[in-house]
Amino acid sequence: MIRSVLPSMRERGGGSIVTVTSSSVKEPIDMLLLSNVMRSGVTSLAKSLSQQLAAEGIRVNNLVPGAINTDRLRGLMQTQADRTGRPFEEISKARAATVPMARFGEADEFGQAGAFLLSDAAAYITGETLVVDGGAMKTVW
Repeated sequence: MIRSVLPSMRERGGGSIVTVTSSSVKEPIDMLLLSNVMRSGVTSLAKSLSQQLAAEGIRVNNLVPGAINTDRLRGLMQTQADRTGRPFEEISKARAATVPMARFGEADEFGQAGAFLLSDAAAYITGETLVVDGGAMKTVW
């Protein structure tokens, strides 16, 4: 995909690419060995491309979702509720309590972060990984 957009970005004199990865690039997730490795590879690719393409005005960044209120998150919590016999609401409340903002993010909040990285407001940001997780990640790097 990157090869298909680079020519037009070069013709326009710049552009922005944002990848969506996973919190596992900063804090590996137990039992997801392959995912941890592959997503870290995407993050490293984006960092390398950001260095190579910066002089052409092409920015490359990563966007990392935390617990975003999506069908996927609700499905995972429902599976946990079914497996444990605990009510869905209890699972959901406990999971939200692990987020310092005490709630799940909304898809539009995640989208707005992506829109920011793609916009001219982020014109001097490249090679970065922006985590949108309500403060849940404990890593400082």
